[in-house]
Amino acid sequence: MPQPGSATVRSRVRIPLTFPDGYRAEAEVSTFHGLADGAEHLALALGTVPEGGTPLVRLHSECLTGDVFGSDRCDCGPQLRESVERIGEAGGYLLYLRQEGRGIGLYNKLDAYALQDSGMDTYDANTALGLPEDGRDYTAAAQMLGTLGIFEVDLLSNNPDKAAQLADLGITVRRRVPTGVHLSASNVRYLRAKVERTGHSIELSRLVG
Repeated sequence: MPQPGSATVRSRVRIPLTFPDGYRAEAEVSTFHGLADGAEHLALALGTVPEGGTPLVRLHSECLTGDVFGSDRCDCGPQLRESVERIGEAGGYLLYLRQEGRGIGLYNKLDAYALQDSGMDTYDANTALGLPEDGRDYTAAAQMLGTLGIFEVDLLSNNPDKAAQLADLGITVRRRVPTGVHLSASNVRYLRAKVERTGHSIELSRLVG
């Protein structure tokens, strides 16, 4: 994979965050010029990385339904909440990437939901629409990290593809740290598909049959 080109920091601003359960954090949010896909991705700096330490980093793909409206059809909202707290404690960055629906967009994601209601899993629903199972490219994420002077990370993710892409793009993933299991009656099929189809490290076996 070609190495990403250069980007620059466009602005930095501090934003206090408050989650529905009352958890509060403060983030320094960076915006960028020159990202490969031209999208308005954000880097949220949280906590303090110990001197000589490795930052804990999450690549979090935007999910309007889960992050904003609290949908139980996925685990995105709880993962976002968990990630902010864990990164705040360890020191690092949450990259909020504008990649709704694993890169297919909001309307297409909702169309895929309708197909899932008829029995398809999350990946087959995408392909039935003529779209990729997972259309995300993390070149911009690697650019953001490089611009921030970060070339080695502990990656907070269950997804092996994120680690593989970052490594191909010149970012060393020292270790991959799984998130918790955020299970609901509405997302069990979704989580099982992620484990069985794309090798996500989600410990479902001890929670569901």
